[in-house]
Amino acid sequence: MKKVSLLLILSAVLVLGSCSSKMKEMRQDFFTVTPEVLEVTGNEVPVTIDGKFPAKFFDRKSVLTITPVLKYDGGEAIAEPSIFQGENVRGNDKTISYDNGGNFRMKMTFDYIPAMEKAELYLRFSVNKGNKSKTLPEVKVADGCISTSQLYQQTVATANIAWCDDAFQRVIKQAKEANILFLIQQTNLRMSELKKSEIKEFNNTLSDIAKDYENKVLDDVQISSYASPDGDMNLNDNLATGRGDNAAKFVKKEMKKAKLEGYVDNDYTAEDWEGFKELVAKSELPDKELILRVLSMYNDPEEREAQIKNISSVYKELADEILPKLRRARITLNYQLIGRSDTQIKEQYKADPQVLSIEEILYSSMLTEEIKEIEEILNTAIKLYPADHRAYNNLGVLAYNRGDYNTAASYFAKAANADNASPEVKINQGYLNLMEGNTADAESNITTGASAKAGNEALGNLYIAQGMYGRATSQLANSKTNSAALAYLLNKDYSKARGIIEEIENPDATTHYIKAVLGARTANIAFVYDGLKEAIKLDPTLAQKAANDLEFRKYTQDQTFQSIVK
Repeated sequence: MKKVSLLLILSAVLVLGSCSSKMKEMRQDFFTVTPEVLEVTGNEVPVTIDGKFPAKFFDRKSVLTITPVLKYDGGEAIAEPSIFQGENVRGNDKTISYDNGGNFRMKMTFDYIPAMEKAELYLRFSVNKGNKSKTLPEVKVADGCISTSQLYQQTVATANIAWCDDAFQRVIKQAKEANILFLIQQTNLRMSELKKSEIKEFNNTLSDIAKDYENKVLDDVQISSYASPDGDMNLNDNLATGRGDNAAKFVKKEMKKAKLEGYVDNDYTAEDWEGFKELVAKSELPDKELILRVLSMYNDPEEREAQIKNISSVYKELADEILPKLRRARITLNYQLIGRSDTQIKEQYKADPQVLSIEEILYSSMLTEEIKEIEEILNTAIKLYPADHRAYNNLGVLAYNRGDYNTAASYFAKAANADNASPEVKINQGYLNLMEGNTADAESNITTGASAKAGNEALGNLYIAQGMYGRATSQLANSKTNSAALAYLLNKDYSKARGIIEEIENPDATTHYIKAVLGARTANIAFVYDGLKEAIKLDPTLAQKAANDLEFRKYTQDQTFQSIVK
């Protein structure tokens, strides 16, 4: 029995040996990896592996499983394996010819984590023949990962996040309107019309403007006079003109009483078909749709009038309800409200801010460059107008800009509670999501708030985080920021990236680091060393990053590089 058992064991070893004898010599040159050095796109590491099995290599009865593994300090990420089979194997996997060999392609993505910044891509091989299996030595095929795209989490820190503007207007256009109605075929002003409340309000407004000349300024008075579209055209022309002239005389008389000077403009419309159409459309006349159809079918005024008069069932109601309202003169008083000057707003804020409107208080926060003073004004706005979201948002912006992201998040949450539809608040919450690497919530918030003035820049940053660099550059085309420089760098438009870097007004450590990367990609040694020196001077933690950054792999043995990052 022992002899038989030993014989079986030896036979198994021979079989296993024969199953892998032709496939154990996996070499690195069997495989081509794209990109040669792995690079993070969005939050993933995409990889394409093209392989070639040489002729007389793949055993006809074997099945080969290739598993890509990205190894990094503290762990590894395993991609979906690919399976290949010999010609004599019955199965559904890709068949490789023994005589001719064969090519193959594997595509995969790894979810990126920061530890992968220094990683290596290996292929694991497992051969099966019948009931026997054997593991072949792993083969390293690529290094990784270039993580320049992840700099977006630093560039968003200096992005122009969304400030809620005030709606303060120093000059506000105002219009006061009144109508004087006339009897059919008459142009005289009736006392009953001149005693109407709207005429009294018109006269009172004239007096107010005259008395409050510092805060109210008259532009002009416009008079538009009309005749109803029934009757002879010449008659209606005279009626409309006469009504306008009499209305103008009345207005000039009242302006003289108020001791107010100004221009009175007078025009007329002989037959008010537009007004007729509007009143009919708003009415409850039984045949109004028929009347409106007649108006659309006939352009000639006389033909229109004749056709409408033929609708005998409704003409009396037209004569009683619609036409009298068209015999009128409309008086429009145009003037300006002049608000407080900057000095007056400042003085009033110091004396008693409760007198100021929310718009004036928010505007006053823009009249100083002192951050503490701005914060004090915004807190006053919250105290006096707690339901308005803008002061909360703007305090959040100030906190964000000084790097206090927890406080910023708290203020943005309060702003959203006051107005959950504010596009500015949505964008700012999206920026916080980007800083956390949470692109899903960032997309929801930023796309919702894209209508804000800061929307294009926010979308650009979102697209960088998602790996859509072409889209990012289109949104950031007019921006001179770290985000724009990074977008063009990642999109391989190095000339544009350089131009933006040179135009950034206040370059910071991230600006200089992007410059160094640009130098490495364009073989500009001066950019590499100058960029790294300035970046590390402003942020010493970047020395370790640069030492491990595969963007600088060609320079790591250089003494100048080593002296900079030591």
